[in-house]
Amino acid sequence: MVEGIILVNKPAGLTSHDVVKRLRQASGWKKIGHFGTLDPLATGLLLLGIGRATRLFPVLSRLPKVYRATIRLGMATDTYDAEGNALSPPSSEFPSKEELLRLVEEFEGEKEQLPPPYSAKKYRGRPLYRLARRGQPVPLKPIKVIIYRLDLLDYTPPDLIIELVCSSGTYVRSLAHELGQKAGCGAHLFRLTRLSIGPFSLNNAFSLEEVEVYLKEKQPEKVVFPLEKVLEDTPKAVLKARVSWPLRKGRPLPAAAIQAVIFSETAPPSPGEEKIIRLFSQEGNFVGLARPGEEPGTVVPFLLL
Repeated sequence: MVEGIILVNKPAGLTSHDVVKRLRQASGWKKIGHFGTLDPLATGLLLLGIGRATRLFPVLSRLPKVYRATIRLGMATDTYDAEGNALSPPSSEFPSKEELLRLVEEFEGEKEQLPPPYSAKKYRGRPLYRLARRGQPVPLKPIKVIIYRLDLLDYTPPDLIIELVCSSGTYVRSLAHELGQKAGCGAHLFRLTRLSIGPFSLNNAFSLEEVEVYLKEKQPEKVVFPLEKVLEDTPKAVLKARVSWPLRKGRPLPAAAIQAVIFSETAPPSPGEEKIIRLFSQEGNFVGLARPGEEPGTVVPFLLL
């Protein structure tokens, strides 16, 4: 079984789990999972892990993300997007472009954000959307998010198009809803496309149909990024052939256990990027991830494959 990452351009109308299910059916593989949910309304980049690559979820799911969104002013909805029910009568009183630019700037930086009531966030083990659909009170707890950059690309009332770079866990639906509140006219998310996740770009993604064809034809190498190429822009530490120090999570490896550290010369650091070092065996196998240790030249493994 091939192991690695698949980049899929998710079409609208499917849940992220729908995509996983279709690829399991096409390949016959059971160990497939996605890194970061996209709502059915949303399109764009969806990362999927195959085999041991699913163990990278704690790292890949936390990578910063880039979105392009169309927000429609004039009406708020209960789901904060175009699939919900109106919360108020439509409004035709829209802010000027100058006022909108000022409002958009207020969203940049570290903020506390309330998730939408119709979301997969869980309360006592149950997704919030199940409570909302039953008409039960939905306890919304704010979470800290970071908007590294937010640009207004176009404003043709009632629609505005923005592009943002944000931390994992950010709800663009909530941003749209809050923007409508600040503008005084209500708003909801009308369209959303995820452009990138960390170093992974939508430009390199395959359509769902393409991936299904290659998997059915037993040609997974056409669409699967092998484990050895995942996060290839981060430093790479090659371990010595005979390491007398066992690889254990949280146990530092001394400099004597490392033969060489290879750095990327081309990749600029991404917003919010943490220091990660990939660990490789002498044979070129990707064996895990580590962080720099307190002592110079040491590394501390935190995820092992």
